[in-house]
Amino acid sequence: MEPVRITTAATPLSDDIAARSRRYLIQMGVRVGCFLGAVLIDHWTRWLLLVGAVVLPYVAVVLANAGRERSTDPGTLLQDPDRPAIGGPLRPDEPPEHPGGPGS
Repeated sequence: MEPVRITTAATPLSDDIAARSRRYLIQMGVRVGCFLGAVLIDHWTRWLLLVGAVVLPYVAVVLANAGRERSTDPGTLLQDPDRPAIGGPLRPDEPPEHPGGPGS
């Protein structure tokens, strides 16, 4: 049973690095398959396999170096639209109140 996550803390760095390494190794395995297919197949698809073998390293490196995903909790950053900001006007057409102004 997976424990319930009760925090917004990021995943451990070691887990992130392991996941990126695993993804990189899978992509390099596909690249090896493209090279082998290009050598063994005598068909027009050979050129597609060669293009894949040339492009995949660039994509794999970019994805591996992409870094950690930053997650935000947008629910905690939003202001309740029914409640005015502190010191702000109650309605958009009403000017804000200033201390020491009229009525004080």
